[in-house]
Amino acid sequence: MGLLSEEVVVIRQGKTEGDPVEITVNCPDKVGLGCDLSRIVFEFGLCVVKADVSTDCKWCLVIFWVVPNAHSSRPTDWVMLKKRLVESCPPSSLMFYYVLNPEPKPKQLYVLQIGSVDRTGLLNDVSQALWELELTIHKVKVWTMPDDNCMDLFYITDNRELLHTEKRQEATCNYLKKMLGESSTYCELRLSSPEFGGLECTTTSLSPSVAENMFSHGLSDFETDLRNGVGYGRKSIVSVSLDNSLSPAHTLLQISCKSQKGLLYDVMRTLKDYNIQGSYVRLSANAKGICEMDLFVLQADGKKILDHDKQNAFCSRLEMEISNPVRVMVTNRGPDTELLVATPIELSGRGRPRVLYDVTLALKMLDICIFTADIGRNIIGGSQWEVYRFLLNDRHDLSLGNSHTRNQVVENVRKMLVA
Repeated sequence: MGLLSEEVVVIRQGKTEGDPVEITVNCPDKVGLGCDLSRIVFEFGLCVVKADVSTDCKWCLVIFWVVPNAHSSRPTDWVMLKKRLVESCPPSSLMFYYVLNPEPKPKQLYVLQIGSVDRTGLLNDVSQALWELELTIHKVKVWTMPDDNCMDLFYITDNRELLHTEKRQEATCNYLKKMLGESSTYCELRLSSPEFGGLECTTTSLSPSVAENMFSHGLSDFETDLRNGVGYGRKSIVSVSLDNSLSPAHTLLQISCKSQKGLLYDVMRTLKDYNIQGSYVRLSANAKGICEMDLFVLQADGKKILDHDKQNAFCSRLEMEISNPVRVMVTNRGPDTELLVATPIELSGRGRPRVLYDVTLALKMLDICIFTADIGRNIIGGSQWEVYRFLLNDRHDLSLGNSHTRNQVVENVRKMLVA
């Protein structure tokens, strides 16, 4: 396997409108490369309908066929996508060396403070604008004042690493003020203070009962309703199996499940967290929405997965990550209604892409306003989770105290995140 093109990333549009776009990545291999690439594609609101990935542990060839997700409302910025994909690849000078997963380089954390008049969908619009500016949101605090003015506090890092410059800061605030229009009251950027303590310290407390309901069960209430109402059980939705008889050097991992948003990312993220290398990966989805994946994998020591206990643990973890990649519930917080969304954090420390945007879009489509919002991190069951908390405002024609309404919120948010 070697260099097939002078370009590391090639993007080819479909021949006719509606055809999948073909993305080819041809570069030296590294641990977790498939996870990093599929994460970027997921972050750009694209769904992988077919994939071929092959590597000899020195050089990697990745081909994704992608289409926009159902709720993608803006055209894909293919130039920015290519730039991000190229940046995630090891340099070609390392083509004869298998690149170990390096420690992520810490980025400078900044605080962005925005003042504006509150309205439905405000947080969704701001999160989209920050993504377009190539700024990553790590934590957010949102307050709505009695006079309907809103103060948003974002802890962000800059993918361009230029936010220390006055030019970049001014361009960021101007972009946001233009997006907000007359509702904008002020915009301020500054370095995060040492008292903040870093992203690993951004914890949020959950009551024991809430933690029990969100994390102790493999299925959410929404999934249970699906199972009872449509006849799909967890075992029939997701099938994960390992076979060591078909290859002399690799373990064959086979997955069959319903096609869903971020599926390839969830699978590759789990492999990366387990330090398992995929030498060959093939994904295809049929017209009925069923996705089939074949992966020839190895442990970090270059051997098959032979230990029976490891096999069971790995298959159970994969099944859980596919069937329930996000946790969503609506509960009471004193007299208020709180929406909670929890997503797993990669061992590298990165949270799941698009969560803030997708959740706020679902609430925007329901015409539900957010009174306050917060993002924190918790260690639950030995795993680290990113927890999003939203205090919601009742609509004049819709009471959030009603169980049917709450179930509708949970269903719509979960669909936006996964379906």
